[in-house]
Amino acid sequence: MTSPLNLPPTPVSPRQRWLNISVTVGSVLLCLILSPSRIPGMELLGVVPNWVLIWVVAWSVKRTPSQGAIAGLVVGLLQDAMTAPHPTHTLSLIVVGILTARLQKQRYIQEDIVSIALIVFGMAVVAETVMALQVSLDRLFSESSLYPSLGEIWQFHQRVALSSAILSSLWAPAVYYPLNRWWERYAPQDLSS
Repeated sequence: MTSPLNLPPTPVSPRQRWLNISVTVGSVLLCLILSPSRIPGMELLGVVPNWVLIWVVAWSVKRTPSQGAIAGLVVGLLQDAMTAPHPTHTLSLIVVGILTARLQKQRYIQEDIVSIALIVFGMAVVAETVMALQVSLDRLFSESSLYPSLGEIWQFHQRVALSSAILSSLWAPAVYYPLNRWWERYAPQDLSS
């Protein structure tokens, strides 16, 4: 099977397998490190690109829903370890991984840079909505909730979701293209099918 880039698949040696694992883990760590960073010119209304979400979309677009869910689970737990555990990022990233893989498997969207940017835009809105739902449920069912009123939560959600979706979709090609090219060329054959 040849890739869309017309690169023949290469046999994978143990050295290449470890290199592929290193690039994959390194890209996750880079996205995790960039997440809390406030780089000048990369902020919109106090919101930065959701680098971790972009990585989960890039990973899930050519994989099964279960692989997307596992990626969302692992990366979400890592992100929660770096931030507050409530509301959890894990749930939203699992949903993003599953939906992205299902979109691609259903062939609703072809795989190119514009399509990936659109998928990231939609998934950023989904992820922020899952986060807002968690905050809303905490506000409704916890008497000691520190969150603002429901109206304020959803008003803030609109601003954050739109800003995150715009920025993340604009930066998605910067993460997706090199990783996709690497995975097409050097990923083990069982993942590229």
